[in-house]
Amino acid sequence: MTDAPSYGFDTLQIHAGARPDPATGARQTPIYQTTAYVFRDAEHAAALFNLQEVGYIYSRLTNPTVAVLQERIATLEGGVGAVCCSSGHAAQIMALFPLMAPGRNVVVSTRLYGGSITQFSQTIKRFGWSAKFVDTDDLAAVEAAIDDDTRAVFCESIANPGGYVSDIDALAKIADAAGLPLIVDNTSATPYLCRPIEHGATLVVHSMTKYLTGNGTVTGGVVVDSGKFDWSASDKFPSLSAPEEAYHGLKFHETFGPLAFTFHGIAIGLRDLGMTLNPQAAHYTLMGIETLSLRMERHVDNAQKIAEWLENHPHVEAVTYAGLASSPYHDRVARICPKGAGGLFTVALKGGYDACVKFVDSLELFSHVANLGDTRSLVIHSASTTHRQLSEEQQKAAGAAPNVVRISIGIEDAKDLMADLDQALNAAHG
Repeated sequence: MTDAPSYGFDTLQIHAGARPDPATGARQTPIYQTTAYVFRDAEHAAALFNLQEVGYIYSRLTNPTVAVLQERIATLEGGVGAVCCSSGHAAQIMALFPLMAPGRNVVVSTRLYGGSITQFSQTIKRFGWSAKFVDTDDLAAVEAAIDDDTRAVFCESIANPGGYVSDIDALAKIADAAGLPLIVDNTSATPYLCRPIEHGATLVVHSMTKYLTGNGTVTGGVVVDSGKFDWSASDKFPSLSAPEEAYHGLKFHETFGPLAFTFHGIAIGLRDLGMTLNPQAAHYTLMGIETLSLRMERHVDNAQKIAEWLENHPHVEAVTYAGLASSPYHDRVARICPKGAGGLFTVALKGGYDACVKFVDSLELFSHVANLGDTRSLVIHSASTTHRQLSEEQQKAAGAAPNVVRISIGIEDAKDLMADLDQALNAAHG
């Protein structure tokens, strides 16, 4: 595409990055199911391996199908480049990998998906990294948590499971003042509802498994690079500013400028970590993104109707949906997510843990799965599943207390979904 910024979102989600196949004229992006690519000659091969020329070497690094997906998501997010990988968790490690080193830390929101809390609190310690968890609504606490060893600030745009909306602008100002990148997980919002880079984010990560694909068929992740951060402004990020021995002293930021992080993610991250997205998964995700705006509009419309109805249900204690007038995040929605508060929220049930378990078991249309963002409506009791490894204090901080159920509203008929929720709530309370 030429002059891509002049096109609207609905056009870009179909066309960005895609061109008719030059060999066959195929209109849909082909699945390039190949391991390797033939070099024109020895000189061409050497130029590719020296990062002097862009092209395809080996599918652990680059693949034509995946390349289209990377360009499409980067365009939709307003970034300069993107690196796709095997899952959302892989994307988080890929985002941190060029920034961190033993002894360094990342300041992280307490309101995160349970698996992310475990990854940051436990798994990254094996790299010698650490995480400081803070309530990102407490901006003073965020500032206080940053020290000389901090290398990034991390939050979710719309937090999973509670649907809380982060003040990305305020967090970006704090990170920028400290000379640090802000990393925003935009999985729950998607670039249709929120574009974190426009609010000051340096990097955006996604679990493409969720809304971007939207059909529950594949796992995938992506890191989007804003291209706006000065990696050479300090000595905090030597992976990007200092000579890289593996490439004969090449300096990524000096050589690639705004694309430094993206090139590092491919040339170092995918090369050595090997968290590669397979081309068939990329194909499914590309097809899903073609209808992203249509699906998100229905997700939001359904979620708003159902959250308002649930808030007045006699068996419901509270609903966390930010689209509700009663939500403390309601005013923030218009600024951060102007097209709606998403399709994810939690419901606190009267009757506690036992009522939640009975409720989940009584649902018929809703699927009880460890996923969100599907066209189908999904439900899970986070305290006994996705957040099970956390203490009760951590569960409450994450918005996943024992009396709370996470609901991912799909694109079915809202009346049918409310009828199913009603019968299950009644069953849970005898």
